[in-house]
Amino acid sequence: MEDKDPKPSFGQVVLSTLAAAIGVQSDKNRQRDFKGGSIKSYVAAGVIFTTVFVLILVFVVKTVLSNMG
Repeated sequence: MEDKDPKPSFGQVVLSTLAAAIGVQSDKNRQRDFKGGSIKSYVAAGVIFTTVFVLILVFVVKTVLSNMG
C-alpha cells in the first residue's frame, strides 16, 4: 500500500504563499504543494497575505502623505 503524501505544515504553506507572491518557488516545493496540500489552506493564506499587504501599503501611503505637509 502506498503512503499518502504528507500535508504541508503551517510554516510551509506560509513560505509557499510568500514565494508565490514574489514569483519564486522551487520545483520540489511546488510538487509538494500540489500533491499534499489542501486548496483551502492556500486560498486562506493568499487572502490573508493580500489583506495584510494592502493594509501595509495603505499605512505607508498615509504616513508619507501626512509627512509631506
